[in-house]
Amino acid sequence: MLSIVATPIGNLGDITKRALQTLESCSAIICEDTRVTGGLLHMLALEKKELLSMHSYSDPQKLDAILARLRSGEHLALVSDAGTPGISDPGYALVSRARKEGIAIEVVPGPAAFLAALSVSGLPINQFLYLGFLPLKKGRKTMLESFKKEPHTIVFYESVHRIERTLAELAEVLCDQPDRQVVIARELTKLHEEVISTTIGELVNATKDMVKKGEFVVVIGPQGKRRNEYCITDHHLAECSHYGKGDRTKCSSSSYR
Repeated sequence: MLSIVATPIGNLGDITKRALQTLESCSAIICEDTRVTGGLLHMLALEKKELLSMHSYSDPQKLDAILARLRSGEHLALVSDAGTPGISDPGYALVSRARKEGIAIEVVPGPAAFLAALSVSGLPINQFLYLGFLPLKKGRKTMLESFKKEPHTIVFYESVHRIERTLAELAEVLCDQPDRQVVIARELTKLHEEVISTTIGELVNATKDMVKKGEFVVVIGPQGKRRNEYCITDHHLAECSHYGKGDRTKCSSSSYR
């Protein structure tokens, strides 16, 4: 069986009991960087395990070898360096092959940085567009231009090396939407966590003193809405109080006006 195990994105206290039990009971752990995962096991006071590295540069034969072990009945756990596997790491390739071959798969859910950023943003997240990391060159300009008319909240990751460039490009591309909301989340769940809430018009000034260290998540509000439009009326709250007791569609996107 293959267990997909989410691990903390910064705060060790976010590990779940089920994740701990799975990491203890599995035969081996498939990970991106054995040093990172080995360090995590040590900090969680777990026994050493066989660590199988699998990253974007891995030889295809390594994937075949892992699948062979799964077919033989071994219980392997899949983790990423941080957060939920398969989102911004090559874990999806293993999961896809395992599913095609009929191998048993279970998920042990937990932290994901982009979901944490969405939750803390204060922007509407009943529907959103997740983009991972933006293209470095090909397609980058086209994607940024598409943000102008995007009706849903947008969320993506950015590295410390490109965050200034990306924020400057956003301010330029969306300059005709100065009131559009933007939230930049840095080092979520860690000691120096920082969340900056601003607008396109104030983006450059609001982030000029931002510490350029750590990992970033950028959240952009939907086109055509201001923050005070992201409210839920008393009527909608009354409807949602019946969630689970009847028609669940009453807590859909219509809750936002």
